[in-house]
Amino acid sequence: MLNPSCCPLLLYKVFPFLRWFPMVSKDSNKADLIAGITGALIVLPQGVAFATIAGMPPEYGLYAAMVPAIIAALFGSSWHLVSGPTTAISIAVFAAVSHLAEPGSPQFVSMVLTLTFLTGLFQLILGLARMGVLVNFISHTVVIGFTAGAALLIAASQVKSFFGIAIERGAHFHVVIEQLILHLGNLNPYVTTVGAVTLATGILARKFLPKFPYMIVAMVAGSVVAYFINMEFGVDITKIKTVGALPAHLPPLSLPDFSYATIHKVLFPALVVTMLALTEAVSISRAIATKSEQRIDGNQEFIGQGLANVIGSFFSGYASCGSFNRSGVNYASGAQTPLATVYASIFLVLILLLVAPLASYLPNAAMAGILFLVAWGLIDFHHIATIGKTSRAETVVLWVTLIGTLVDLEKGIFFGILLSLSLYLYRVSRPAIDPVVPAKEEGAYHFVDAHGHHECPQFRIVRINGAIFFGAVDFVQNGLTQIDEANPDQKSVMIVASGINFVDVAGAEMLAQEARRRRKMGGGLYFYRCKDSIYRFLRKSDKLDDIGEGGFFPAMSNWIKPIYSTLDPEICRNCKYRIFPECQTHLPDGEARKE
Repeated sequence: MLNPSCCPLLLYKVFPFLRWFPMVSKDSNKADLIAGITGALIVLPQGVAFATIAGMPPEYGLYAAMVPAIIAALFGSSWHLVSGPTTAISIAVFAAVSHLAEPGSPQFVSMVLTLTFLTGLFQLILGLARMGVLVNFISHTVVIGFTAGAALLIAASQVKSFFGIAIERGAHFHVVIEQLILHLGNLNPYVTTVGAVTLATGILARKFLPKFPYMIVAMVAGSVVAYFINMEFGVDITKIKTVGALPAHLPPLSLPDFSYATIHKVLFPALVVTMLALTEAVSISRAIATKSEQRIDGNQEFIGQGLANVIGSFFSGYASCGSFNRSGVNYASGAQTPLATVYASIFLVLILLLVAPLASYLPNAAMAGILFLVAWGLIDFHHIATIGKTSRAETVVLWVTLIGTLVDLEKGIFFGILLSLSLYLYRVSRPAIDPVVPAKEEGAYHFVDAHGHHECPQFRIVRINGAIFFGAVDFVQNGLTQIDEANPDQKSVMIVASGINFVDVAGAEMLAQEARRRRKMGGGLYFYRCKDSIYRFLRKSDKLDDIGEGGFFPAMSNWIKPIYSTLDPEICRNCKYRIFPECQTHLPDGEARKE
């Protein structure tokens, strides 16, 4: 029988919005309304721009910011995360499907909706399986590299519209650069003028009018310039094309294509979009949570994003995720609860009904200028420079991810993740093995770096920091073997094990083997301050018989006396170092030392 006390907790998990709904008040409602209006104005130009990037009809970018945004707000854990179309997801969608169908065609839209459904399904499964930890394996460097690569792809995709030159749609990055250079003498001056004015206006508006939505200001400026150019020279001469009027109605119901052929084609791209979307959503929500001091549940964010995409695919919404720009604006605008996102979606519907016909005046060149601005803003020059100064390995990861994204966006992020994990595994497979000696002023319980100090000719003390797992076994074993190879008299070794946080089966077997080898040599293997969890594991794996119960010394225990008694008294007789207190008074066999 279900415990009644568990009901609220269960309800909160199924309906997470019940946690914050009691916080709604007159004041919070007012703040959320203001933030919602601001959010709707921000997403209007962005939605159209992102849909253009994705190869979708412009209105689909707005549809993706309506129903999916509401679902993600209600079922996610963040109070300020705003979901919808984003640049990186849009370029990923375009790269995944553009070679399968003509962008903008009904077949293309149908396949994108299928990809969106599968993305949401994967996200939902990962969330329900409590796999939110997966995004932790995608390093910040990989995300920066991927985003920079995606930004360059966005800019490349708009070269055709900005300069009015003929470039095959979906051409690779290097092909676009090559074609641009070849057609420099055939640029359309009218189209380029509109794009340049839009770009310049956007830059100036963002700098001098920070409180105004610079995208809308730039779009209006570009549209006005295009209108007068067409009035002066005629559309037949200028060749200035426009986006076209948007349909002024609610998001229509849609049905993804569930045929085997389509699912087979978009299955792997859906996995790429899934990991990218989850990384963005969780990273953004955590970044804002550091300011709002709110606790984020990564698994709940997975569920919220999954439901948003699954349901959104039936309401003409293509793949969405958390948006850093809109989430930042939402928080900065004073949003108190996720109702701000709900209000933003409602206001967006109202705005769409009012301004949809005006899109027929929006030139493609103006949209290209806006997207150039978006692409530039995506490149994190500061962190790229910092990574280049601080870490050669991370720099390699960054550029492999960036270049891999330019070559093949779907696989670029996986190349980066694989390389990043490989470098991490390389580092952890080489735990630090540092020789140490007892600190004279602290007695036998503290150790200092052995460099610059005398060591016992028969006994070596080393500190190991890191895990002794299957990947590190060979490195650690070589390090221990080199001790007696360099000095055959050092048959006994004690490991200061406080820095060893994990030992697996392979590591335990190696330690047992090393203990047997040293015993045959006439020495032994000892441990000081070994963690209880590691000791229990060695006992459970039947390795204590090889190492010996007496080979483990807890913190603050006298380890010198039992180990000193096993040393060769003849070597000690002629030793000049006498680093242990026992060395000063007697030999290992008990004979008093004669000066």
